[in-house]
Amino acid sequence: MALLTHLLACAFGMGSWVAINGLWVEVPLLVTVLPEQWYLPSYITIIIQMANVGPLFVTLMNRFRPGLLKEVAVIYAIVSVGVMACLLLAFLWNHTSLISGTSHSIPFLVLTFFLALVDCTSSVTFLPFMMQLQPQYTSTFFIGEGLSGLIPALIALGQGSGISSCTNVSYEVNITTGNETMESTIFHLESRYLPPKFSTLIFFLLMTAMMLTCLLAFFFLTRQPKVWELSKQHLFSSNIVLNSFDQVLHEGPDLQLNRGCSCSKDLKGPGDILSQKFSYSLTKLTLIYLLITWVSALTNGVLPSVQSYSCLPYGHTTYHLAATLSSMANPLACIVAMLLPSRSLTLMSILTMAGTGFGAYNMAIAVMSPCPLLQQSQWGDAIIVLSWVLFTGTLSYVKAMAGVILRSRSHSALVWYGVLEQLGSLLGALLMFPLVNVYSLFKSADYCSLQCPA
Repeated sequence: MALLTHLLACAFGMGSWVAINGLWVEVPLLVTVLPEQWYLPSYITIIIQMANVGPLFVTLMNRFRPGLLKEVAVIYAIVSVGVMACLLLAFLWNHTSLISGTSHSIPFLVLTFFLALVDCTSSVTFLPFMMQLQPQYTSTFFIGEGLSGLIPALIALGQGSGISSCTNVSYEVNITTGNETMESTIFHLESRYLPPKFSTLIFFLLMTAMMLTCLLAFFFLTRQPKVWELSKQHLFSSNIVLNSFDQVLHEGPDLQLNRGCSCSKDLKGPGDILSQKFSYSLTKLTLIYLLITWVSALTNGVLPSVQSYSCLPYGHTTYHLAATLSSMANPLACIVAMLLPSRSLTLMSILTMAGTGFGAYNMAIAVMSPCPLLQQSQWGDAIIVLSWVLFTGTLSYVKAMAGVILRSRSHSALVWYGVLEQLGSLLGALLMFPLVNVYSLFKSADYCSLQCPA
């Protein structure tokens, strides 16, 4: 039964960000087809942040009308919307419309908003729902959340999305000198994109299947015994424990989660109901929330907007590898967090600084685009891919451990985790969108026809 619940929690967590992660790993192919081209990542980033109206609505309802919004009903609604949006995207992703004489992929952008609405709202509903289950399933949920990046990345690797080669192209030009006109042949290199092994239609249908899996997993998780139901089963076996349970009932379930059950010493091992209590001062809790906000701003707002500019100057294969391998780093970091957990705020701060350093290198390369450091060297290709993987991996570990720490406190602590995660993402996106799309701080170019100084 425990193994089944672990699998369900993993599948449930997988649906939290699978749709948006699927979009990101498919971007190397999408930028070659959709009219937005290199601007597409920044469009996706700002649309994701616009979708924060979802978590904002849920948070305000929980604050001013507690109990009116049923968590289970909200999750059913948003996951169902995610299934429908993925299915429609499979058939409408490449449709375009003219706005002021310029072609835009309106269906793709609109459906991206609904997918983002689902995933953003999951930040303030999925993890708080896990409070109803035993604590050991929280780490499994984070592994599933990481798999929401890994599985689309593996599919994209198998698809070979966005891979190109340089082809020597010739064309005739007329050159007029005095009274003579001569024809001349000019040769130059152009990027030619290799066809993917399977279509974008199939890719988005696979994303639809993953969202359906999440919906089914949630259905069965709602049928699992809750923490307080399990408490009754354990506590009714002894009068001493029964008295403790009665006391906790009068104090309320939230206080029970904050203080820990008075009988926890008798309930060790796999049957332990509540996670071990760790006390953190207000200063340390503030630091944890600041880390969540900063890390989310970098991983969800600032750096995704410029990934194409930092990687495409090294070639489409490098961009493809950076996008997919960095997505794989997320679940690997969550697995490490489960096997080697550390509640040390010093370690979390050091890893945050290290991840910020890798992010700073990625940003510097993007600013130098289209002629960054080591462009013609394999070392340049390897370093930028490794930098993206380490950037994602270190900061994903920090986010996972912050979630584990706050899980030991209360339901509201996890809600605020989701709120600040989305706030950081919003601030990062609002900062980057004008820099990319208005002030054109970052320059794009065709890799094969670049003329950079040696």
